[in-house]
Amino acid sequence: QVQLTESGGGLVQAGGSLRLSCVVSGRTFSRASMSWFRQSGKEREFVAAIGWSTATTNYADSVKGRFTISRDHAKNTVYLQMNSLKPEDTAVYYCAADVYGGSGSFNRKNKYDYWGQGTQVTVSS
Repeated sequence: QVQLTESGGGLVQAGGSLRLSCVVSGRTFSRASMSWFRQSGKEREFVAAIGWSTATTNYADSVKGRFTISRDHAKNTVYLQMNSLKPEDTAVYYCAADVYGGSGSFNRKNKYDYWGQGTQVTVSS
């Protein structure tokens, strides 16, 4: 059983920073592609993704240059460093794992097999 547990959300003023963490249980982490999505309305939108080798990262245009995704294989953890936060970044942030090497683009929800419970990020103006 694979479980994902996010932490690090909270309330921050615009321009501030937060670092989200997602701990993955199970031995599948080392080969899993990981991503972060967020949801503030009906749709869950892609934020960032990282391949199993850490060499490949991708970002939504809205966060490029402000957010950084990384992973620590020794700790089975993926991070999302969020800088220069804006009120429009307010959302519930979810991490997701592609454990079985599913087809589809890295920014599509259906590529991912497991999801965390989410962590709330609120950015005040």
